[in-house]
Amino acid sequence: MFQIESDGNAIRTYSRKDFYKICLTTGKSAIHYADRSFEQEGTVLFFGNPHIPYSWETISTSYVGYTILFSEDFLKQADRSESLQQSPLFKIGGTPVLKITEEQRLFLNSLFQRMIEEQRTEYAHKDDLIRNYIHLIIHEALKLQPSEDVDQPKNALSRLTSVFLELLERQFPIETADRPLQLKTAQDYATNLNVHANYLNRAVKEVTGKPTTAHIAERIISEAKALLQHTDWNIADIAYALGFEYPSYFNNYFKRMTGTNPKALRTQEV
Repeated sequence: MFQIESDGNAIRTYSRKDFYKICLTTGKSAIHYADRSFEQEGTVLFFGNPHIPYSWETISTSYVGYTILFSEDFLKQADRSESLQQSPLFKIGGTPVLKITEEQRLFLNSLFQRMIEEQRTEYAHKDDLIRNYIHLIIHEALKLQPSEDVDQPKNALSRLTSVFLELLERQFPIETADRPLQLKTAQDYATNLNVHANYLNRAVKEVTGKPTTAHIAERIISEAKALLQHTDWNIADIAYALGFEYPSYFNNYFKRMTGTNPKALRTQEV
Protein backbone atom coordinates (compact mmCIF):
# COMPACT_ATOMS: atom_id res chain seq x y z
CA MET A 1 0.00 0.00 0.00
CA PHE A 2 1.29 3.45 -0.82
CA GLN A 3 0.13 6.98 -1.38
CA ILE A 4 0.32 8.49 -4.86
CA GLU A 5 2.11 11.83 -4.55
CA SER A 6 1.34 14.95 -6.54
CA ASP A 7 4.06 14.19 -9.10
CA GLY A 8 1.56 12.13 -11.08
CA ASN A 9 3.34 8.78 -10.60
CA ALA A 10 0.08 6.86 -10.51
CA ILE A 11 1.32 3.59 -11.92
CA ARG A 12 4.39 1.67 -10.83
CA THR A 13 5.86 -1.39 -12.52
CA TYR A 14 6.06 -4.69 -10.64
CA SER A 15 7.57 -7.96 -11.80
CA ARG A 16 5.07 -10.07 -9.87
CA LYS A 17 2.39 -11.44 -12.19
CA ASP A 18 -0.23 -12.14 -9.53
CA PHE A 19 -0.82 -8.69 -8.05
CA TYR A 20 -4.34 -7.32 -8.13
CA LYS A 21 -4.56 -3.55 -7.80
CA ILE A 22 -7.08 -1.09 -6.36
CA CYS A 23 -6.43 2.60 -6.98
CA LEU A 24 -8.28 5.62 -5.63
CA THR A 25 -7.08 8.57 -7.69
CA THR A 26 -7.99 12.19 -8.30
CA GLY A 27 -6.94 13.87 -11.54
CA LYS A 28 -7.44 13.45 -15.27
CA SER A 29 -6.48 10.17 -16.91
CA ALA A 30 -7.19 7.72 -19.71
CA ILE A 31 -7.35 4.06 -18.73
CA HIS A 32 -7.14 1.40 -21.45
CA TYR A 33 -8.44 -1.90 -20.07
CA ALA A 34 -8.71 -4.97 -22.29
CA ASP A 35 -10.75 -3.83 -25.31
CA ARG A 36 -12.19 -0.67 -23.74
CA SER A 37 -10.95 2.81 -22.85
CA PHE A 38 -12.07 5.07 -20.01
CA GLU A 39 -11.30 8.80 -19.94
CA GLN A 40 -11.88 10.22 -16.49
CA GLU A 41 -11.59 13.52 -14.68
CA GLY A 42 -12.09 13.82 -10.94
CA THR A 43 -11.92 10.93 -8.49
CA VAL A 44 -12.18 7.31 -9.67
CA LEU A 45 -11.82 3.90 -8.08
CA PHE A 46 -9.98 1.46 -10.34
CA PHE A 47 -9.71 -2.35 -10.07
CA GLY A 48 -6.82 -3.96 -11.96
CA ASN A 49 -6.57 -7.67 -12.74
CA PRO A 50 -3.03 -8.95 -13.48
CA HIS A 51 -4.48 -11.40 -16.01
CA ILE A 52 -6.03 -8.61 -18.09
CA PRO A 53 -3.71 -6.19 -19.91
CA TYR A 54 -4.28 -2.51 -19.12
CA SER A 55 -2.41 0.77 -19.35
CA TRP A 56 -2.85 4.12 -17.66
CA GLU A 57 -2.19 7.55 -19.15
CA THR A 58 -1.97 10.40 -16.64
CA ILE A 59 -3.18 13.54 -18.41
CA SER A 60 -3.27 16.15 -15.64
CA THR A 61 -0.08 17.46 -14.03
CA SER A 62 -1.52 16.99 -10.54
CA TYR A 63 -2.47 13.43 -9.66
CA VAL A 64 -3.00 12.13 -6.13
CA GLY A 65 -4.52 9.17 -4.36
CA TYR A 66 -3.76 5.69 -3.04
CA THR A 67 -2.84 2.29 -4.42
CA ILE A 68 -2.98 -1.15 -2.84
CA LEU A 69 -1.47 -4.27 -4.41
CA PHE A 70 -2.29 -7.78 -3.23
CA SER A 71 -2.38 -11.38 -4.44
CA GLU A 72 -5.47 -13.55 -4.63
CA ASP A 73 -3.80 -15.96 -2.19
CA PHE A 74 -3.56 -13.16 0.38
CA LEU A 75 -7.24 -12.34 0.11
CA LYS A 76 -8.31 -16.01 -0.01
CA GLN A 77 -6.95 -16.55 3.48
CA ALA A 78 -10.17 -14.94 4.62
CA ASP A 79 -11.82 -18.17 3.37
CA ARG A 80 -14.09 -16.60 0.77
CA SER A 81 -14.46 -18.98 -2.12
CA GLU A 82 -15.29 -16.74 -5.10
CA SER A 83 -12.34 -16.07 -7.37
CA LEU A 84 -11.40 -12.44 -7.89
CA GLN A 85 -11.30 -13.13 -11.63
CA GLN A 86 -15.07 -13.74 -11.51
CA SER A 87 -15.83 -10.52 -9.65
CA PRO A 88 -17.65 -7.91 -11.78
CA LEU A 89 -14.99 -5.45 -10.64
CA PHE A 90 -12.01 -7.47 -11.87
CA LYS A 91 -13.23 -9.65 -14.74
CA ILE A 92 -12.98 -8.69 -18.40
CA GLY A 93 -16.25 -7.15 -19.53
CA GLY A 94 -16.88 -6.00 -15.96
CA THR A 95 -16.78 -2.50 -14.49
CA PRO A 96 -13.19 -1.77 -13.42
CA VAL A 97 -13.58 2.04 -13.24
CA LEU A 98 -16.07 3.74 -10.93
CA LYS A 99 -16.77 7.46 -10.61
CA ILE A 100 -16.54 8.60 -6.99
CA THR A 101 -18.32 11.53 -5.32
CA GLU A 102 -16.57 13.78 -2.83
CA GLU A 103 -18.40 12.13 0.07
CA GLN A 104 -17.38 8.68 -1.13
CA ARG A 105 -13.80 9.87 -1.69
CA LEU A 106 -13.48 11.03 1.91
CA PHE A 107 -14.75 7.70 3.23
CA LEU A 108 -12.54 5.61 0.93
CA ASN A 109 -9.56 7.85 1.70
CA SER A 110 -9.97 6.99 5.36
CA LEU A 111 -9.89 3.24 4.58
CA PHE A 112 -6.70 3.53 2.53
CA GLN A 113 -5.08 5.68 5.20
CA ARG A 114 -5.96 3.13 7.87
CA MET A 115 -4.45 0.32 5.80
CA ILE A 116 -1.22 2.26 5.32
CA GLU A 117 -1.04 2.97 9.05
CA GLU A 118 -1.82 -0.64 9.91
CA GLN A 119 0.85 -1.87 7.50
CA ARG A 120 3.47 -0.11 9.63
CA THR A 121 2.38 -1.61 12.96
CA GLU A 122 3.57 -4.75 14.72
CA TYR A 123 0.03 -5.93 15.45
CA ALA A 124 -0.03 -9.73 15.16
CA HIS A 125 -3.33 -9.81 13.24
CA LYS A 126 -2.79 -6.81 10.99
CA ASP A 127 -3.12 -8.93 7.83
CA ASP A 128 -6.62 -9.98 8.90
CA LEU A 129 -7.51 -6.36 9.53
CA ILE A 130 -6.13 -5.26 6.15
CA ARG A 131 -8.09 -8.03 4.41
CA ASN A 132 -11.25 -6.72 6.06
CA TYR A 133 -10.52 -3.22 4.78
CA ILE A 134 -10.01 -4.56 1.24
CA HIS A 135 -13.31 -6.44 1.38
CA LEU A 136 -15.02 -3.31 2.68
CA ILE A 137 -13.70 -1.32 -0.31
CA ILE A 138 -14.86 -4.06 -2.70
CA HIS A 139 -18.35 -4.14 -1.16
CA GLU A 140 -18.62 -0.34 -1.28
CA ALA A 141 -17.64 -0.49 -4.96
CA LEU A 142 -20.23 -3.18 -5.73
CA LYS A 143 -22.93 -0.79 -4.55
CA LEU A 144 -21.85 1.92 -7.01
CA GLN A 145 -22.88 2.42 -10.63
CA PRO A 146 -20.21 1.75 -13.29
CA SER A 147 -18.62 4.61 -15.20
CA GLU A 148 -20.43 5.59 -18.37
CA ASP A 149 -17.40 7.29 -19.94
CA VAL A 150 -16.39 4.27 -21.99
CA ASP A 151 -15.10 4.42 -25.55
CA GLN A 152 -15.64 1.21 -27.49
CA PRO A 153 -12.72 0.49 -29.81
CA LYS A 154 -13.19 1.52 -33.44
CA ASN A 155 -11.70 -1.75 -34.60
CA ALA A 156 -12.79 -4.48 -32.21
CA LEU A 157 -10.78 -7.22 -33.94
CA SER A 158 -7.59 -5.19 -33.85
CA ARG A 159 -8.03 -4.30 -30.19
CA LEU A 160 -8.84 -7.90 -29.22
CA THR A 161 -5.74 -9.08 -31.04
CA SER A 162 -3.64 -6.50 -29.22
CA VAL A 163 -5.07 -7.65 -25.89
CA PHE A 164 -4.38 -11.31 -26.73
CA LEU A 165 -0.77 -10.62 -27.75
CA GLU A 166 -0.13 -8.58 -24.62
CA LEU A 167 -1.70 -11.24 -22.42
CA LEU A 168 0.43 -13.88 -24.16
CA GLU A 169 3.59 -11.88 -23.50
CA ARG A 170 2.61 -11.41 -19.85
CA GLN A 171 2.96 -15.15 -19.27
CA PHE A 172 6.71 -14.85 -19.79
CA PRO A 173 9.50 -15.04 -18.85
CA ILE A 174 9.16 -18.21 -16.78
CA GLU A 175 10.99 -17.32 -13.57
CA THR A 176 10.78 -20.50 -11.53
CA ALA A 177 10.21 -24.16 -12.33
CA ASP A 178 7.61 -24.62 -9.61
CA ARG A 179 5.16 -22.09 -11.12
CA PRO A 180 4.16 -23.65 -14.46
CA LEU A 181 2.63 -21.77 -17.38
CA GLN A 182 -1.08 -21.26 -16.74
CA LEU A 183 -2.42 -20.27 -20.17
CA LYS A 184 -1.35 -22.88 -22.72
CA THR A 185 -4.07 -23.23 -25.35
CA ALA A 186 -6.20 -20.97 -27.53
CA GLN A 187 -9.20 -21.98 -25.42
CA ASP A 188 -7.36 -20.92 -22.24
CA TYR A 189 -6.83 -17.44 -23.68
CA ALA A 190 -10.37 -17.20 -25.03
CA THR A 191 -11.79 -18.15 -21.63
CA ASN A 192 -9.56 -15.63 -19.88
CA LEU A 193 -10.66 -12.91 -22.31
CA ASN A 194 -14.32 -13.95 -22.09
CA VAL A 195 -14.74 -14.53 -25.84
CA HIS A 196 -15.41 -17.60 -27.98
CA ALA A 197 -12.24 -19.34 -29.16
CA ASN A 198 -13.36 -19.16 -32.79
CA TYR A 199 -13.94 -15.40 -32.55
CA LEU A 200 -10.53 -14.87 -30.96
CA ASN A 201 -8.86 -16.95 -33.64
CA ARG A 202 -10.66 -15.09 -36.42
CA ALA A 203 -9.59 -11.74 -34.99
CA VAL A 204 -5.96 -12.76 -34.50
CA LYS A 205 -5.69 -14.38 -37.93
CA GLU A 206 -7.30 -11.45 -39.73
CA VAL A 207 -5.01 -8.91 -38.06
CA THR A 208 -1.72 -10.85 -37.98
CA GLY A 209 -2.11 -13.45 -40.71
CA LYS A 210 -1.42 -16.27 -38.23
CA PRO A 211 -3.84 -18.23 -36.03
CA THR A 212 -3.87 -18.00 -32.26
CA THR A 213 -2.23 -21.41 -31.85
CA ALA A 214 0.74 -20.33 -33.99
CA HIS A 215 1.46 -17.33 -31.77
CA ILE A 216 1.22 -19.45 -28.62
CA ALA A 217 3.47 -22.17 -30.04
CA GLU A 218 6.09 -19.69 -31.23
CA ARG A 219 6.22 -18.01 -27.82
CA ILE A 220 6.46 -21.31 -25.94
CA ILE A 221 9.28 -22.50 -28.21
CA SER A 222 11.08 -19.17 -27.84
CA GLU A 223 10.89 -19.49 -24.06
CA ALA A 224 11.96 -23.15 -24.20
CA LYS A 225 15.07 -22.19 -26.16
CA ALA A 226 15.90 -19.44 -23.67
CA LEU A 227 15.55 -21.82 -20.73
CA LEU A 228 17.67 -24.46 -22.43
CA GLN A 229 20.40 -21.98 -23.30
CA HIS A 230 20.47 -19.75 -20.22
CA THR A 231 19.52 -21.92 -17.24
CA ASP A 232 20.83 -25.12 -15.70
CA TRP A 233 17.31 -26.53 -15.22
CA ASN A 234 16.98 -30.12 -16.31
CA ILE A 235 14.70 -30.82 -19.26
CA ALA A 236 11.98 -32.33 -17.09
CA ASP A 237 11.80 -29.10 -15.05
CA ILE A 238 11.63 -27.02 -18.22
CA ALA A 239 8.86 -29.24 -19.58
CA TYR A 240 6.85 -28.85 -16.37
CA ALA A 241 7.43 -25.09 -16.22
CA LEU A 242 6.07 -24.73 -19.75
CA GLY A 243 2.92 -26.65 -18.88
CA PHE A 244 3.74 -30.11 -20.23
CA GLU A 245 2.58 -32.99 -18.08
CA TYR A 246 5.42 -35.29 -19.15
CA PRO A 247 8.92 -34.58 -20.52
CA SER A 248 8.18 -36.88 -23.47
CA TYR A 249 5.29 -34.60 -24.51
CA PHE A 250 7.64 -31.63 -24.42
CA ASN A 251 10.34 -33.46 -26.39
CA ASN A 252 7.88 -34.44 -29.13
CA TYR A 253 6.39 -30.94 -29.27
CA PHE A 254 9.81 -29.28 -29.41
CA LYS A 255 11.04 -31.60 -32.17
CA ARG A 256 7.89 -31.10 -34.20
CA MET A 257 8.25 -27.30 -33.98
CA THR A 258 12.03 -26.98 -34.41
CA GLY A 259 13.24 -30.14 -36.14
CA THR A 260 15.54 -31.02 -33.24
CA ASN A 261 15.14 -32.17 -29.65
CA PRO A 262 15.82 -30.13 -26.48
CA LYS A 263 18.93 -32.10 -25.48
CA ALA A 264 20.48 -31.67 -28.91
CA LEU A 265 19.83 -27.93 -28.86
CA ARG A 266 21.39 -27.56 -25.41
CA THR A 267 24.45 -29.58 -26.44
CA GLN A 268 24.79 -27.58 -29.63
CA GLU A 269 24.66 -24.27 -27.76
CA VAL A 270 27.28 -25.44 -25.25
